Amino acid sequence: MSELAFEPDDPLLARVRALAIDLPGAQEKLVVGHPAFYTRKVFCYYGMSHKVDGHWERRPRTVSFLLPEDERRAMLEDPRVHVPGYIGPYGWLSMFLNDETDWAEVAELIQLSYRETAGKRLAAQLDRREEDHPGPSLPA
Repeated sequence: MSELAFEPDDPLLARVRALAIDLPGAQEKLVVGHPAFYTRKVFCYYGMSHKVDGHWERRPRTVSFLLPEDERRAMLEDPRVHVPGYIGPYGWLSMFLNDETDWAEVAELIQLSYRETAGKRLAAQLDRREEDHPGPSLPA
């Protein structure tokens, strides 16, 4: 069994978890020591590593997501965003999180990633919910 790559009581993880698990059909599992949120496929990881000056650095306070290609290219210009190790070649991006994080933005990125992976039925459930209650539910 791999070691945990995160602190279980991390308040930033709690906020990411609340956003991800709030989506229709979403569940959580551990993938190589990282929390991963999924329906039929993973749509969000917490705490992925990345290379800095040729060396891998663990970054426990990041959120990783998939985006449509045009939005992915735009996000790569943001200094908070990087291509994570291992999953990056498959289109994933990661964003650093801290106490000043814009959680509405994180909620939007997680929802976009969810829509890339969840399938039509679950995306339609999310659409219906958003029609009834516009805007993401943001955790405290």
